[in-house]
Amino acid sequence: MKKIKQIEITNETLLRIGNIADEYNVEAYVVGGYVRDKILGKEVQDIDIVVVGDGIDFARKVGERFGRNNLVIFERFGTAMLPLDSGKIEFVAAREERYEQGSRKPIVKRASLESDLSRRDFTINTLAASINAKHLGEIIDPFDGQADIEHKIIRTPLNPEQTFDDDPLRMMRALRFATQLRFHIEENTLDAVRAMAQRITIISKERIADEFFKILASPKPSIGLKLLQQTGLSKYFFSELDDMVGVEQRKDYHHKDVFLHTLKVVDNISTTTKDVWLRFTALVHDIAKPRTKAFKEGIGWTFHGHEELGARMMKSLFRRLKFPMEKLEYVEKLVRLHLRPMVLVSEEVTDSAVRRLMFEAGNDVDDLMLLCRADITSQNPQKVEAYLRNYDLVIQKMKEVEEKDNIRNWQPPVKGNEIMEVCGIGPSPLVGILKEAIENAILDGNIPNEHDAALQFLLSVKDTIIGEYQRGR
Repeated sequence: MKKIKQIEITNETLLRIGNIADEYNVEAYVVGGYVRDKILGKEVQDIDIVVVGDGIDFARKVGERFGRNNLVIFERFGTAMLPLDSGKIEFVAAREERYEQGSRKPIVKRASLESDLSRRDFTINTLAASINAKHLGEIIDPFDGQADIEHKIIRTPLNPEQTFDDDPLRMMRALRFATQLRFHIEENTLDAVRAMAQRITIISKERIADEFFKILASPKPSIGLKLLQQTGLSKYFFSELDDMVGVEQRKDYHHKDVFLHTLKVVDNISTTTKDVWLRFTALVHDIAKPRTKAFKEGIGWTFHGHEELGARMMKSLFRRLKFPMEKLEYVEKLVRLHLRPMVLVSEEVTDSAVRRLMFEAGNDVDDLMLLCRADITSQNPQKVEAYLRNYDLVIQKMKEVEEKDNIRNWQPPVKGNEIMEVCGIGPSPLVGILKEAIENAILDGNIPNEHDAALQFLLSVKDTIIGEYQRGR
């Protein structure tokens, strides 16, 4: 690739900001990802602008000219963010920042443009392009970032120990860029990550999670997940990944190692969905195998109950990693159910068993089946084809049951208030017991999923159930 001296800037927002910079005699540059992705032939919506001077003051002027009153200012860091309909623009004064040992808050001070670029994470992000009219699009490349883009290298502009010491999250970012761009990490940079991995513990869990999910959102997440384990980073925030390494499985069904099997499942499911939470579920579906591993003569390694234990592990994991708790139930459910569909392959399986699985999975049954299909990692193509055919049969059975019973979008045909009224009882655990009896009758196929049939069933069993409840108190 011939070294580019200038990029074409056609973005109307950037051109407008450049005009404002000229009007106030401000030296301004678009930096980092925008320039990198322009060279790579990609487009980005979020724009970072470095100002030689007062970045916040310039951001205020831009906000006024754009008629926006939603500028977000971070005085301590000398930065400002302007949300726009097309994305967001971040303004920063040319600066240096670093973390002191044991501190979670960086020290920030003004600097020259080249000094600012030198303190950035990787050479591929040290490119700047002027947005002033006189030098519009001219590239400043003090650390030969274009060569590293050409050779697909992740490398720090300064000594990697210094770069990672300034901001340890950059170790995660190195892995993230390697995964997203399919670049390789330069040897000294990778060695520094290994040597300094423990320093990641001073970074907030929220910032770590953001980089972690960007790895999961990549086309082939296993690249970054494997690097997390190999560099030792995962040990300090997600040690459950390390626990899976070296845990053997039955070779006829899976990769020999639980960790390698899991990476394959994540890559498999990433070809069918961009949902990072479904991808995350694929990552943790076998998380309890190391804790449930047992050897049985004639069978080999077994992991009985790993799906239930894995689901129970999720709450503490979510809390520790500061993941959004509203996603917990979804992940727990799919981990708990991920073995169930294979049981439904047999021709003798009843509609009742299918109903129960669909009832428990609810609207997430399609995601469950994607997970199950991704979980096939046999090295034998004939076995893979056979398993996929079996899951096709399960999906067909589900469609047939759904057409008859409308189980997927389950709504109790008799509500709690009606149960209390019909049975002459007040709010109590007994209402739930009666409701569960109705649900079981529907799921077992004894009555249709209809209000009148459910009400008649309730009338026929209520006296017996109420009597048993009262005797048991």
